[in-house]
Amino acid sequence: MASSSLLLLLLFIVSDPLGSLSTSSFSFDIHHRFSDPVRKFSSDAWPSPEKGSREYYTALVNHDRALRGRRLSETQELTFVDGNSTFNFPSLGFLYYAIVAVGTPNVTFLVALDTGSDLFWLPCECQSCAPTSSQNYGLDLVFDTYSPKNSSTSKTLPCNSSYCEHQSECSKLAGQCPYKVQYATANTSTSGILVEDVLYLTTENTSSKVVQAPIVFGCGQVQTGSFLKSAAPNGLFGLGMDKISVPSILSSAGLTSNSFSMCFRHNGVGRISFGDKGSSDQGETAFHIEKGQHPSYNISITGVNIGSSSVDVNFSAIVDSGTSFTSLADPSYTLLANDFNAQVKEKRQSTLDGKLPFEYCYQISPNATSILLPFINLTTEGGSQFPVHSSVVLVTDKNGEYFYCLAILKASTSELNIIGQNFMSGLRIVFDRERLVLGWKNSDCYDTNSTEPEPANPPISSAFAPNPSITIVPSNPQTVGNNKQGSSPSSSAGISQSLSFSRRIILMLFLLCFTIF
Repeated sequence: MASSSLLLLLLFIVSDPLGSLSTSSFSFDIHHRFSDPVRKFSSDAWPSPEKGSREYYTALVNHDRALRGRRLSETQELTFVDGNSTFNFPSLGFLYYAIVAVGTPNVTFLVALDTGSDLFWLPCECQSCAPTSSQNYGLDLVFDTYSPKNSSTSKTLPCNSSYCEHQSECSKLAGQCPYKVQYATANTSTSGILVEDVLYLTTENTSSKVVQAPIVFGCGQVQTGSFLKSAAPNGLFGLGMDKISVPSILSSAGLTSNSFSMCFRHNGVGRISFGDKGSSDQGETAFHIEKGQHPSYNISITGVNIGSSSVDVNFSAIVDSGTSFTSLADPSYTLLANDFNAQVKEKRQSTLDGKLPFEYCYQISPNATSILLPFINLTTEGGSQFPVHSSVVLVTDKNGEYFYCLAILKASTSELNIIGQNFMSGLRIVFDRERLVLGWKNSDCYDTNSTEPEPANPPISSAFAPNPSITIVPSNPQTVGNNKQGSSPSSSAGISQSLSFSRRIILMLFLLCFTIF
């Protein structure tokens, strides 16, 4: 509408001193910005193009683009309020973890990040939970547990909520919505009730501000299996595709775009960003969502390049940060392993420690300073090459001798193929749920445009510097993904103060040594 028309409307409102507008209705004509009535008010400084002309349609298109851009700018990239850094801990299942703040007053938790499952859950009103501290964790810390009674913003999820999948059982629990999630690792599960509360996030820009995001998550009263040992002892952050996952809730609320990224460095430090849609120069392949099946980050692999050779394969795989190591079923596993074995120079180990899950391991000379390994690329559907920067792990035996292993597990034919966390190292992985594509790009996670300072590298002890870089094998690799389930603080300064202890946690964690055999 032209500025003159707006002025007439404003004058009409101001000229109503008795306030009759509060009890009467009024109407006025609405005109297109390039309509004939509006053109009468246009000036040489603001000319209106002739209807039907090239300039007319160009102006309309530019206007539409500006509006779309304005809407997109309203969505923002978010991360956890204590920062977007993530950390890989061998003593905690060799998974990536982040610190999250939940509730009022906020309480912090060290949660495992899992793209292979959907539900975010925390230990809560525990009947069977992992201990809050343990020598097995390798961490001199005491974890918190969540209590709905201690949070003024906590609410029980109503039975009629679309997130409540077991509504028929609600009445048995006095209106509390139950949940249970069974994970791929044998006898590993979590169960309890669903609650609503506030998750504290922050915008990722120079003028960062705290965002209080209402979310649904699990009050995990009973954990079993690996959750009682060292995997995700303080909770698990499901990043899957279902509507109950935090990325789904954030995008549904209009807080971020329906996409997020995770970046994994070779030194065990990473980043996570909600709303990140990647870049135009990234590699991409489509997600495959099959009707009637639980949605997951499933991609198709059409070939594998190992050094100087290539193998034609055809399989689908789940991209799962909640699984330590990649696992493939035959024939793909054997084809890849045999080609790798044929190209390495070191002697294969004839006998292996029974605790090791890997089949192809090789002796390292005590005088070795580097190892030249055949590089591995996965050819994805559409032709994009997915580079594998961390294909092996370094192991030391009880005699202090080093050897390395091809870090791929052999899956049974009935199991899913999984692109695990180790294959994601050295990449920024983008889970674009709006376009239904997986994106990736080589990255050290902290470039010159980063608004957050790079954390100090944890001191990883190694006898040599292999090429490509070699990580240290954990004593207890975990697979927790691929489940089979069907009032706020007065200021952001208050949150930062309460989370300063979390920053001290990170500094302490950096001082830990990696667990090796």
